[in-house]
Amino acid sequence: MTRLDLPSAPRLLLEADLRPIQGTRFQPTGFPDLGAATYRLPDERGTEMLLVESAQSVANRLESAVWDDAEDDLVAPLRGLPYVKVVRDGKALTNSLLEAHRLNSVYIKNSDIFESIRSEIGKSGDQPIKRQSFVGTLCKYDPSCLLHGIFIPEKSTNALRLARALSGFIEARDVRVVSGGGVKNDRVHAGKDASGAGADAGFGNVPYHRDEYTAGSITAYFNLDLAQLRSYRLGADLERLLFGLAVFKIRRFLGEGLRLRTACDFEATTVRVTRLDGYDLPGLGVVAEVLPELIAAVARAGLFATPAITVAHYQEPGKAKPEAAEGAKKKGKGK
Repeated sequence: MTRLDLPSAPRLLLEADLRPIQGTRFQPTGFPDLGAATYRLPDERGTEMLLVESAQSVANRLESAVWDDAEDDLVAPLRGLPYVKVVRDGKALTNSLLEAHRLNSVYIKNSDIFESIRSEIGKSGDQPIKRQSFVGTLCKYDPSCLLHGIFIPEKSTNALRLARALSGFIEARDVRVVSGGGVKNDRVHAGKDASGAGADAGFGNVPYHRDEYTAGSITAYFNLDLAQLRSYRLGADLERLLFGLAVFKIRRFLGEGLRLRTACDFEATTVRVTRLDGYDLPGLGVVAEVLPELIAAVARAGLFATPAITVAHYQEPGKAKPEAAEGAKKKGKGK
Protein backbone atom coordinates (compact mmCIF):
# COMPACT_ATOMS: atom_id res chain seq x y z
CA MET A 1 0.00 0.00 0.00
CA THR A 2 1.42 3.40 -1.00
CA ARG A 3 1.02 6.51 1.10
CA LEU A 4 -2.64 7.62 1.41
CA ASP A 5 -4.09 4.68 -0.51
CA LEU A 6 -7.59 3.97 0.80
CA PRO A 7 -7.66 0.99 3.15
CA SER A 8 -9.81 -1.85 1.82
CA ALA A 9 -12.59 -1.50 4.38
CA PRO A 10 -16.00 0.18 4.46
CA ARG A 11 -15.18 2.37 7.48
CA LEU A 12 -12.22 3.82 9.31
CA LEU A 13 -13.03 4.47 12.97
CA LEU A 14 -10.72 6.46 15.24
CA GLU A 15 -10.63 7.46 18.89
CA ALA A 16 -8.48 10.09 20.60
CA ASP A 17 -8.04 10.40 24.37
CA LEU A 18 -8.24 14.02 25.52
CA ARG A 19 -7.43 15.82 28.75
CA PRO A 20 -7.72 19.45 29.88
CA ILE A 21 -4.54 21.30 28.99
CA GLN A 22 -4.61 23.00 32.40
CA GLY A 23 -6.31 21.89 35.58
CA THR A 24 -9.14 19.38 35.64
CA ARG A 25 -12.28 21.36 34.75
CA PHE A 26 -13.81 22.07 31.35
CA GLN A 27 -16.92 23.73 29.97
CA PRO A 28 -18.98 21.62 27.52
CA THR A 29 -21.09 22.89 24.67
CA GLY A 30 -24.51 24.18 25.74
CA PHE A 31 -27.87 24.13 24.02
CA PRO A 32 -30.75 26.64 24.26
CA ASP A 33 -33.35 25.68 26.89
CA LEU A 34 -31.24 22.61 27.76
CA GLY A 35 -27.77 23.62 28.84
CA ALA A 36 -25.23 20.81 28.94
CA ALA A 37 -26.32 17.52 27.35
CA THR A 38 -25.94 14.88 30.07
CA TYR A 39 -27.25 11.32 30.11
CA ARG A 40 -26.77 7.99 31.88
CA LEU A 41 -25.56 4.72 30.45
CA PRO A 42 -27.80 1.65 30.91
CA ASP A 43 -25.14 -0.10 32.98
CA GLU A 44 -25.24 -1.20 36.62
CA ARG A 45 -23.78 2.09 37.84
CA GLY A 46 -25.85 4.32 35.59
CA THR A 47 -22.60 6.02 34.55
CA GLU A 48 -22.98 9.77 34.06
CA MET A 49 -22.07 10.84 30.51
CA LEU A 50 -21.71 14.27 28.89
CA LEU A 51 -21.73 15.42 25.27
CA VAL A 52 -18.74 17.78 25.13
CA GLU A 53 -18.97 18.61 21.41
CA SER A 54 -21.73 17.65 18.98
CA ALA A 55 -21.32 16.13 15.52
CA GLN A 56 -22.40 19.45 13.97
CA SER A 57 -19.81 21.39 15.95
CA VAL A 58 -16.98 18.96 15.21
CA ALA A 59 -17.87 19.13 11.49
CA ASN A 60 -17.49 22.92 11.62
CA ARG A 61 -14.16 22.61 13.42
CA LEU A 62 -12.85 20.03 10.94
CA GLU A 63 -13.81 22.32 8.07
CA SER A 64 -12.08 25.32 9.62
CA ALA A 65 -8.91 23.25 10.18
CA VAL A 66 -7.88 23.87 6.57
CA TRP A 67 -8.10 27.68 6.79
CA ASP A 68 -5.27 30.02 7.81
CA ASP A 69 -6.93 33.04 9.46
CA ALA A 70 -3.71 35.05 9.52
CA GLU A 71 -3.16 34.63 5.78
CA ASP A 72 -6.89 34.59 4.92
CA ASP A 73 -6.19 31.61 2.68
CA LEU A 74 -5.99 27.84 2.70
CA VAL A 75 -3.14 26.42 4.74
CA ALA A 76 -0.06 26.04 2.55
CA PRO A 77 -0.25 22.28 1.76
CA LEU A 78 -3.82 22.65 0.43
CA ARG A 79 -3.45 25.65 -1.84
CA GLY A 80 -4.80 24.80 -5.26
CA LEU A 81 -7.85 23.07 -3.77
CA PRO A 82 -11.02 24.58 -5.29
CA TYR A 83 -13.56 26.66 -3.37
CA VAL A 84 -15.99 29.50 -4.01
CA LYS A 85 -14.99 32.96 -2.81
CA VAL A 86 -17.86 35.38 -2.22
CA VAL A 87 -17.29 39.09 -2.78
CA ARG A 88 -19.55 42.07 -2.15
CA ASP A 89 -18.82 45.48 -3.63
CA GLY A 90 -15.43 44.17 -4.72
CA LYS A 91 -14.40 43.04 -1.22
CA ALA A 92 -14.09 39.48 0.10
CA LEU A 93 -17.10 38.54 2.23
CA THR A 94 -16.89 34.79 2.92
CA ASN A 95 -16.25 31.50 1.12
CA SER A 96 -17.66 28.00 0.76
CA LEU A 97 -15.02 26.49 3.05
CA LEU A 98 -16.10 28.64 6.00
CA GLU A 99 -19.85 28.66 5.40
CA ALA A 100 -21.91 26.12 7.36
CA HIS A 101 -23.85 25.04 4.26
CA ARG A 102 -20.87 25.13 1.91
CA LEU A 103 -22.06 25.63 -1.70
CA ASN A 104 -25.61 26.05 -0.42
CA SER A 105 -24.61 29.10 1.64
CA VAL A 106 -27.16 31.91 1.37
CA TYR A 107 -24.34 34.14 0.12
CA ILE A 108 -23.65 31.80 -2.79
CA LYS A 109 -27.35 31.15 -3.46
CA ASN A 110 -27.82 34.90 -3.82
CA SER A 111 -24.86 35.33 -6.14
CA ASP A 112 -24.34 35.38 -9.89
CA ILE A 113 -23.02 31.80 -10.13
CA PHE A 114 -25.47 29.64 -8.17
CA GLU A 115 -27.85 28.92 -11.04
CA SER A 116 -24.87 27.99 -13.20
CA ILE A 117 -23.75 25.45 -10.58
CA ARG A 118 -27.26 23.97 -10.39
CA SER A 119 -27.35 23.76 -14.17
CA GLU A 120 -24.08 21.81 -14.20
CA ILE A 121 -25.51 19.38 -11.68
CA GLY A 122 -28.14 18.55 -14.28
CA LYS A 123 -31.16 18.39 -11.96
CA SER A 124 -34.42 18.77 -13.88
CA GLY A 125 -37.89 18.84 -12.31
CA ASP A 126 -38.93 15.54 -10.76
CA GLN A 127 -36.28 13.54 -12.62
CA PRO A 128 -33.89 11.44 -10.51
CA ILE A 129 -30.65 13.11 -9.55
CA LYS A 130 -27.76 12.34 -11.91
CA ARG A 131 -25.32 11.29 -9.24
CA GLN A 132 -22.17 11.53 -11.34
CA SER A 133 -23.06 15.05 -12.47
CA PHE A 134 -23.85 15.95 -8.88
CA VAL A 135 -20.62 14.69 -7.30
CA GLY A 136 -18.59 15.87 -10.30
CA THR A 137 -19.91 19.42 -9.91
CA LEU A 138 -19.27 19.41 -6.16
CA CYS A 139 -15.74 18.20 -6.83
CA LYS A 140 -15.20 20.93 -9.42
CA TYR A 141 -16.18 23.85 -7.21
CA ASP A 142 -15.51 22.59 -3.66
CA PRO A 143 -14.38 18.97 -3.13
CA SER A 144 -14.71 19.47 0.64
CA CYS A 145 -18.46 18.98 0.04
CA LEU A 146 -17.64 15.36 -0.79
CA LEU A 147 -16.36 14.94 2.77
CA HIS A 148 -18.78 17.10 4.73
CA GLY A 149 -21.95 16.64 2.69
CA ILE A 150 -24.49 19.12 1.37
CA PHE A 151 -28.24 19.63 1.20
CA ILE A 152 -29.79 21.84 -1.49
CA PRO A 153 -33.58 21.99 -1.16
CA GLU A 154 -35.59 21.74 -4.37
CA LYS A 155 -39.21 22.49 -5.15
CA SER A 156 -39.67 18.84 -6.02
CA THR A 157 -39.20 16.02 -3.50
CA ASN A 158 -35.84 15.03 -5.01
CA ALA A 159 -33.56 17.37 -3.06
CA LEU A 160 -29.86 17.48 -3.82
CA ARG A 161 -28.45 15.69 -0.80
CA LEU A 162 -25.10 14.13 0.06
CA ALA A 163 -24.44 12.68 3.52
CA ARG A 164 -21.29 13.42 5.50
CA ALA A 165 -18.49 10.98 4.74
CA LEU A 166 -16.47 12.34 7.69
CA SER A 167 -18.06 12.87 11.08
CA GLY A 168 -17.03 13.11 14.72
CA PHE A 169 -18.08 14.01 18.24
CA ILE A 170 -16.56 14.34 21.73
CA GLU A 171 -18.01 12.87 24.90
CA ALA A 172 -16.94 12.54 28.52
CA ARG A 173 -17.48 9.57 30.82
CA ASP A 174 -18.09 9.43 34.57
CA VAL A 175 -18.64 13.18 34.91
CA ARG A 176 -19.21 15.40 37.94
CA VAL A 177 -20.61 18.93 38.03
CA VAL A 178 -18.40 21.79 39.24
CA SER A 179 -20.71 24.68 40.11
CA GLY A 180 -19.21 28.14 39.92
CA GLY A 181 -19.81 31.58 38.51
CA GLY A 182 -18.68 35.17 38.48
CA VAL A 183 -19.85 38.74 38.34
CA LYS A 184 -19.90 41.56 35.82
CA ASN A 185 -18.71 44.61 37.74
CA ASP A 186 -19.87 48.17 37.10
CA ARG A 187 -17.28 50.65 38.42
CA VAL A 188 -19.76 53.55 38.31
CA HIS A 189 -23.12 52.15 39.42
CA ALA A 190 -23.16 49.01 41.53
CA GLY A 191 -26.94 48.93 41.21
CA LYS A 192 -29.17 51.07 39.03
CA ASP A 193 -28.17 54.39 37.48
CA ALA A 194 -29.74 57.74 38.37
CA SER A 195 -32.69 57.13 36.02
CA GLY A 196 -33.45 53.76 37.56
CA ALA A 197 -32.03 51.72 34.66
CA GLY A 198 -30.49 48.44 35.79
CA ALA A 199 -29.06 45.21 34.41
CA ASP A 200 -31.41 45.14 31.41
CA ALA A 201 -29.80 48.36 30.21
CA GLY A 202 -26.28 47.20 31.02
CA PHE A 203 -25.88 48.95 34.40
CA GLY A 204 -24.95 47.52 37.80
CA ASN A 205 -23.05 44.55 39.14
CA VAL A 206 -24.50 41.36 37.65
CA PRO A 207 -23.62 38.01 39.27
CA TYR A 208 -24.03 34.82 37.25
CA HIS A 209 -23.56 31.09 37.71
CA ARG A 210 -21.91 28.55 35.42
CA ASP A 211 -21.55 24.79 35.60
CA GLU A 212 -18.29 23.20 34.53
CA TYR A 213 -17.38 19.51 34.69
CA THR A 214 -14.67 17.03 35.57
CA ALA A 215 -14.55 13.58 33.97
CA GLY A 216 -12.98 10.17 34.40
CA SER A 217 -12.18 10.19 30.65
CA ILE A 218 -12.79 12.37 27.59
CA THR A 219 -12.78 10.86 24.10
CA ALA A 220 -13.04 12.26 20.58
CA TYR A 221 -14.52 9.87 18.01
CA PHE A 222 -14.16 10.04 14.22
CA ASN A 223 -15.87 8.02 11.49
CA LEU A 224 -14.68 8.11 7.87
CA ASP A 225 -16.93 6.34 5.35
CA LEU A 226 -14.43 4.85 2.89
CA ALA A 227 -17.18 3.11 0.91
CA GLN A 228 -18.80 6.48 0.23
CA LEU A 229 -15.51 7.90 -1.07
CA ARG A 230 -15.23 4.98 -3.51
CA SER A 231 -18.84 5.41 -4.61
CA TYR A 232 -18.01 8.77 -6.21
CA ARG A 233 -16.19 6.93 -9.03
CA LEU A 234 -14.00 9.91 -9.84
CA GLY A 235 -10.68 8.08 -9.92
CA ALA A 236 -8.02 6.76 -7.55
CA ASP A 237 -6.21 10.10 -7.24
CA LEU A 238 -9.35 11.85 -6.02
CA GLU A 239 -10.09 9.02 -3.58
CA ARG A 240 -6.57 9.34 -2.18
CA LEU A 241 -6.92 13.12 -2.03
CA LEU A 242 -10.20 12.96 -0.09
CA PHE A 243 -8.76 10.34 2.26
CA GLY A 244 -5.66 12.43 2.83
CA LEU A 245 -7.74 15.56 3.31
CA ALA A 246 -9.84 13.79 5.96
CA VAL A 247 -6.74 12.58 7.82
CA PHE A 248 -5.21 16.07 7.56
CA LYS A 249 -8.33 17.66 9.07
CA ILE A 250 -8.45 15.16 11.94
CA ARG A 251 -4.74 15.43 12.70
CA ARG A 252 -4.74 19.24 12.54
CA PHE A 253 -7.89 19.51 14.66
CA LEU A 254 -6.38 17.26 17.32
CA GLY A 255 -3.03 19.05 17.15
CA GLU A 256 -4.10 22.69 16.96
CA GLY A 257 -7.88 23.04 17.18
CA LEU A 258 -8.85 21.71 20.60
CA ARG A 259 -9.36 25.10 22.21
CA LEU A 260 -13.11 24.71 21.95
CA ARG A 261 -14.05 27.51 24.34
CA THR A 262 -12.31 29.84 26.79
CA ALA A 263 -12.84 27.31 29.59
CA CYS A 264 -12.55 24.23 27.39
CA ASP A 265 -9.03 23.64 26.10
CA PHE A 266 -7.82 20.08 25.52
CA GLU A 267 -4.80 18.19 24.29
CA ALA A 268 -4.83 14.77 22.64
CA THR A 269 -2.73 12.16 24.42
CA THR A 270 -3.39 9.04 22.31
CA VAL A 271 -4.93 8.47 18.86
CA ARG A 272 -5.90 4.91 17.95
CA VAL A 273 -7.62 3.08 15.11
CA THR A 274 -10.53 1.05 16.47
CA ARG A 275 -11.82 -0.46 13.25
CA LEU A 276 -9.20 -1.55 10.72
CA ASP A 277 -6.85 -4.05 12.28
CA GLY A 278 -3.17 -3.33 11.85
CA TYR A 279 -3.62 0.07 10.21
CA ASP A 280 -1.41 2.97 11.31
CA LEU A 281 -2.93 6.39 10.72
CA PRO A 282 -0.48 8.62 8.79
CA GLY A 283 0.96 11.56 10.70
CA LEU A 284 0.27 15.19 9.83
CA GLY A 285 3.72 15.67 8.29
CA VAL A 286 3.33 12.69 5.95
CA VAL A 287 -0.10 13.83 4.79
CA ALA A 288 1.01 17.46 4.33
CA GLU A 289 3.89 16.27 2.13
CA VAL A 290 1.72 14.14 -0.18
CA LEU A 291 -1.37 16.36 -0.54
CA PRO A 292 0.16 18.97 -2.91
CA GLU A 293 1.07 16.17 -5.34
CA LEU A 294 -2.46 14.77 -5.23
CA ILE A 295 -4.07 18.20 -5.68
CA ALA A 296 -1.92 18.77 -8.77
CA ALA A 297 -2.75 15.31 -10.16
CA VAL A 298 -6.52 15.78 -9.76
CA ALA A 299 -6.28 19.25 -11.31
CA ARG A 300 -4.44 17.81 -14.33
CA ALA A 301 -7.23 15.26 -14.72
CA GLY A 302 -9.65 18.16 -15.27
CA LEU A 303 -11.78 17.54 -12.16
CA PHE A 304 -11.21 21.01 -10.68
CA ALA A 305 -12.42 24.42 -11.77
CA THR A 306 -9.90 26.63 -13.58
CA PRO A 307 -8.93 28.84 -11.86
CA ALA A 308 -9.39 26.86 -8.65
CA ILE A 309 -11.00 29.79 -6.81
CA THR A 310 -14.39 30.64 -8.30
CA VAL A 311 -15.52 34.19 -7.53
CA ALA A 312 -19.20 34.70 -6.69
CA HIS A 313 -20.65 38.22 -6.55
CA TYR A 314 -23.17 38.42 -3.72
CA GLN A 315 -26.26 40.56 -4.14
CA GLU A 316 -28.40 41.53 -1.15
CA PRO A 317 -31.88 40.00 -1.62
CA GLY A 318 -34.35 42.61 -2.86
CA LYS A 319 -31.69 44.95 -4.20
CA ALA A 320 -31.37 45.68 -7.89
CA LYS A 321 -28.28 44.26 -9.54
CA PRO A 322 -25.50 46.85 -9.86
CA GLU A 323 -25.75 46.99 -13.64
CA ALA A 324 -29.54 47.40 -13.46
CA ALA A 325 -29.24 50.21 -10.91
CA GLU A 326 -26.64 51.94 -13.05
CA GLY A 327 -28.88 51.69 -16.11
CA ALA A 328 -31.80 53.22 -14.21
CA LYS A 329 -29.56 56.06 -13.03
CA LYS A 330 -28.48 56.88 -16.58
CA LYS A 331 -32.07 56.68 -17.80
CA GLY A 332 -33.14 59.19 -15.14
CA LYS A 333 -30.41 61.63 -16.21
CA GLY A 334 -31.68 61.56 -19.77
CA LYS A 335 -35.11 62.93 -18.86
